[in-house]
Amino acid sequence: MRRAVCPGSFDPITNGHLDIIGRASRLYDVVHVAVMINQSKKGLFSVEERIELIREATADYGNIVVESHHGLLVDFCKERDIPAIVKGLRAVSDFDYELQMAQMNNGLSGVETLFIPTNPTYSFLSSSLVKEVAAWGGDVAHLLPEHVHAELTKRLAEKRAQAQEN
Repeated sequence: MRRAVCPGSFDPITNGHLDIIGRASRLYDVVHVAVMINQSKKGLFSVEERIELIREATADYGNIVVESHHGLLVDFCKERDIPAIVKGLRAVSDFDYELQMAQMNNGLSGVETLFIPTNPTYSFLSSSLVKEVAAWGGDVAHLLPEHVHAELTKRLAEKRAQAQEN
């Protein structure tokens, strides 16, 4: 059985993420989507919320397993016998960083990294940018699955209401 992992913070998952996950799901029998936990980052959505949003967004694929992980990605791979990491590349600047990570991961564990060029439609897209634009009232509906956009809109409204109370 061919298995791979698509790691990320997915705060929130975007259509760019789904493009890479969907393409990986056609190449591998099982694709694990690993929501990586970074204690130094405060996400807009909890890890549990991100997992649920991803599960809903990928429900039709049929071969996606969504989990969280705190620690090294290679440990996640070793624990699940996953030989490959799939990463999307948006620009040359992504390649510089991702190549170093791929070489380190391979050196630590022998896990290979497959780079997939991002669909040009999503080459500028990041979760951080989506959150920033949405927070300023910009329309990001076309960049997210519908249910994710609804949750993002709701969460940002809650944050604005809290800020006004304080």
